[in-house]
Amino acid sequence: MRILAVDDDPIILELLRQFVESTTDHALVTVSSAADARSVIAGSTDGSFDCFLLDIQMPETDGIELCRHLRKTDTNTPVVMLTAMNERSYIDRAFRAGATDYVTKPFEVYELAARLTAAEALVAVNRQAATVSVPTARKTGVAIDHPIELNDPLTIYDVEGVIEHSALENYLQQLGRSALFGSTAFAFSIREIAAYHARMSPFEFHCMITDVAEIMADALSHRSALMSYVGSGSYACVAEKGWRPDSKQLAGRVNYALAMSELYLNSGERIEPRVCGGDAVRMIWRSGTATLDALGEAVASAERETVDREKYLDDFWYMGQSA
Repeated sequence: MRILAVDDDPIILELLRQFVESTTDHALVTVSSAADARSVIAGSTDGSFDCFLLDIQMPETDGIELCRHLRKTDTNTPVVMLTAMNERSYIDRAFRAGATDYVTKPFEVYELAARLTAAEALVAVNRQAATVSVPTARKTGVAIDHPIELNDPLTIYDVEGVIEHSALENYLQQLGRSALFGSTAFAFSIREIAAYHARMSPFEFHCMITDVAEIMADALSHRSALMSYVGSGSYACVAEKGWRPDSKQLAGRVNYALAMSELYLNSGERIEPRVCGGDAVRMIWRSGTATLDALGEAVASAERETVDREKYLDDFWYMGQSA
């Protein structure tokens, strides 16, 4: 990978240079400010960067604002925050700005190596999915022509509070037990998602997933919540500050908004997706991989709800026909 590291501490930049040169085959470029980073990116003649390492506390423009600036034109490149700021407010702001991962100083070499390996895997996935001169998703300019598997955790662009699934997992694992004390995991799942997936082009399917996410984000806009699309029609959410949502009631609000929306396929046929909400799962006393288990429980609950809903409707129509 070609990595750009941005930090106003020359000692950190030197440590990064020694680490990259001695233990990896990556190429590292270092700068000491956000302004220099923008200049280097704009003037790059030998290819774009594959990964960014950003400090947060820097003069003039901090790393979070730089991350937000990068995401305006670059939605895929991994951004790893490398910072001494371990307070939840900084972690929340960084992931909302589009950070992929977060490493706190002082860092262990093996930890940074693991994060760069994860970033490299993400770069490989993005390269495999890259296409040219094909239809692009609504409002994003992102090419969507490669096949999309039903269980693919798609990236949703330009929707406030919606981040990549891998970023949501990294976010949860950054938070200690005390920070997770007031957090709750919950999820929504689109009903009949397999039927939608089977009849839609990749472009149409990605647009529908994005439209539903946008409506969900609007329903959650008055709350501090992060959300990601995890695949198979399901969206995982994490609510903060002690709020425990009634996800079924919230699903009703989302479905009302969907009913008022006009979503169409390229053929002009109107589609009317609807969602189900599962049980909310408290994150209290959890940490590390246990937080991911809670997220999985919430998603599984929402998906069971869609199955139960369809079974109920099938039974209802069957009873009506037999009456």
